[in-house]
Amino acid sequence: MPIPMPRPPDDIPLRPEIAESWHRVTNVGLRPDASLDRVPVTDFDSTSRLMVAAKPVLDELLTQLEYTSLCLVLADRDCRIVGMRFADSRLEGALEQIGAVPGGMYSEEISGTNSVATPYETHRGLLVNGDEHFLEPLKKFSCYGHPIRHPVTGRLEGVLDITEAGPTANPLFVPFVQRAVRDIEDRLLECSPRGERFLLAAFQSAAKQRSHAVVAFGDDIVLTNPTAVDLLEAADHAVLRALASDVPADRTLVRTLRLASGRAVTVEGARINGAPGTMFRLVSEPADSAATTHRRPQHVATSVEQRLAALRETRSPVLISGEPGSGRSHGVLALAGDEPVVTLDAVDVPSLGEGAWGDRLATLAATHKGVVAVEEIQLLPAALCMRLTGLLAGSAARLVLTSTSRDLLEAHVAAVAASCVAHVELPPLRRRRHELPALVERMTRELRPEANVRFTASALTTLAAHQWPGNLRELVMVVRHAVEARSAGDITVADLPETYRHGVEARSLTPWEQAELDAIVAALRETGGNKRQAAERLGISRSTLYNRLRSLRITI
Repeated sequence: MPIPMPRPPDDIPLRPEIAESWHRVTNVGLRPDASLDRVPVTDFDSTSRLMVAAKPVLDELLTQLEYTSLCLVLADRDCRIVGMRFADSRLEGALEQIGAVPGGMYSEEISGTNSVATPYETHRGLLVNGDEHFLEPLKKFSCYGHPIRHPVTGRLEGVLDITEAGPTANPLFVPFVQRAVRDIEDRLLECSPRGERFLLAAFQSAAKQRSHAVVAFGDDIVLTNPTAVDLLEAADHAVLRALASDVPADRTLVRTLRLASGRAVTVEGARINGAPGTMFRLVSEPADSAATTHRRPQHVATSVEQRLAALRETRSPVLISGEPGSGRSHGVLALAGDEPVVTLDAVDVPSLGEGAWGDRLATLAATHKGVVAVEEIQLLPAALCMRLTGLLAGSAARLVLTSTSRDLLEAHVAAVAASCVAHVELPPLRRRRHELPALVERMTRELRPEANVRFTASALTTLAAHQWPGNLRELVMVVRHAVEARSAGDITVADLPETYRHGVEARSLTPWEQAELDAIVAALRETGGNKRQAAERLGISRSTLYNRLRSLRITI
């Protein structure tokens, strides 16, 4: 049964923002007679950016408040009091009795409605008169608090409050505190790293053209103009973040992307001079007018699936190759479309025998009305490779072969692969980071079609940071873990398996580093993980190999 909200004094209706706060604190079980001796007090960093920026402003304000009975309270991004200035020492003791002390965690669920906790909760300035406080011990005070935002990131950095003893707050509190907040925010900008200031300046310049969506990514910053906010969904942010690593330093990258809404856009990406960041400008394709619906389509095909679908019209044999787990079997289904598919796997040759396996292949090639998928042809012996080659040209069925990467095939298997006019090499997942949101969405629907869940942008960005040695097979296991733990709502980083929650691999690799990583991983796989043999194959010393393993964070 919900706890009834207490009635305001004299039955005077509460202002809407005060009433909403009273409802929130009532719903968490707080009572008006609750004691404030339970306010937890924790340590805090007295040299934080907020403290450094606010200290001279608070000191100057204190000189202006001389001979008054006022107090200034500064809270940080955790709603923890980190600074206090008193014009009258008698007020210090009164505030100490209500738990308003440096280090005190003054959130709404602990302290109720007030001008520190409520502006923190709502991200809006709020004036609170005495009786508008929810807790009885606070009703002897009146106050005004205003949120402090970082000018570059837009994140809430804290709250500045002014408090006095009395039933009604002075209306001059509002402009006084707002001006002080602007001064603190200006100093936060001045104290920001030089790269962040360059990033903000570049974004503000690009965002002047309001007809286009503009997004800027820094190391820990995302800036978007209103057009981008309306256009992009969480998955789109993850796609752009992954695409940022592909933007060259000396020229503009131009790509056409299909957003999560189904709308096609041309994306122009460029590095920001003087800042570790990337700027994107998004322009809708001509066919996508402003009236284009934003209803999410049933399935947005990845570029790999689009290439495979384009081969449906040809009846020539097709080879689909790629690393283990890269989605070769799914590629067969994407190519087949509505045609029935029957699979013959080379893994079964030892158990069936070469003769029986070959006869089965010949029968299917002559009689099956659809696609015959011959999987893992790199495992076929020479005799069966010859028999398969002979069937490719005259098969009544459509033959689609799958194998490991083509450059790893032995000579007798490479001859079969060369007989396939069409060849699709599936890129490893680490080279498809921009497609990862679409892949995750598809896997989520396939694993839990009844669940109303979505992966947040932060979760998708965290997943995109990994190297995925197991490719799509590994990704499916991670998605399954997340969707089985949640039946509705947002899947956040905390819902991922623990080893995938951390951004240890989040640094974007340059194209050269990615090529180096791929060569090292391939050498280690080919040598069964033997680092001495891998170093010899790569033509480098073992010490150099170990250094590159650490630098590139290779854990195979």
